[in-house]
Amino acid sequence: MTTSPLELGGSIWLRAGSQTLGGKSRIDLLTQIGLTGSISAAARAVGMSYKGAWDAIDAMNNLAGEALVLRATGGKGGGGAHLTARAEQLIATFQILEAEHRRVMEHLAQTNLNAPNDLNLMKRIMLKTSARNKLLGTVSAIRTGAVNDEITLRIAGGHDIVATITRESTADLDLAVGSEAIALIKAPSVMIALPGEGLRLSARNQLAGMVADIRPGAVNSEVIVDIGNGASLAAIITQDSAQALELVRGVRVVAVFDASNVILGVVA
Repeated sequence: MTTSPLELGGSIWLRAGSQTLGGKSRIDLLTQIGLTGSISAAARAVGMSYKGAWDAIDAMNNLAGEALVLRATGGKGGGGAHLTARAEQLIATFQILEAEHRRVMEHLAQTNLNAPNDLNLMKRIMLKTSARNKLLGTVSAIRTGAVNDEITLRIAGGHDIVATITRESTADLDLAVGSEAIALIKAPSVMIALPGEGLRLSARNQLAGMVADIRPGAVNSEVIVDIGNGASLAAIITQDSAQALELVRGVRVVAVFDASNVILGVVA
């Protein structure tokens, strides 16, 4: 175990209501647009693709509920882009917050905190998402494709979860073998099957476990599957399906879900 002093870091994310606008990379993009008057030049300055820059701009405009970047087309110069007053205000606010954030981090560093694992755990358990299943793991493999990447995440219990995400998402999340990530899977996306020699499924993820609990509803039931080492998966299936499979506590089952139904996230 390391005895090195804890180095504190962190990042600031701006929100509009309940929606996240983004963090420093998007603010840097806005800043460069203001300086250069060009989307392509701004994208190059922050190390972002032209498409990635426009995707970020579209997302910010939509989440802000008003335009932050306006694009001028045509003309002798071939068009350009400029910031609205709201975007300029956003940049100024972010710069003030970032300066205060650095000051707080420097102050905390002087308190000689020595529990990095506790701080990381606190960040993870405070994560809010609508997905019923949130599983922490370590990236064990990345298989790169032309458009999408296949990410393998080793989670508690020795299981591997495979997620299919875009190459751009892999880069945005800074995923690499050995890095931590959180797999998010909605409960309705998880199917329940009974193990056996004749079981053949096309779904990439098939996690063996045991029924830990069944919570009946008016139409559907929530089935909690213990997959080992304190980890569990929740599945929403119909009452008819639960009865047809004769599910009760202690029954061995397989939790099944497609790689495309797995969302990966990282804690900044």
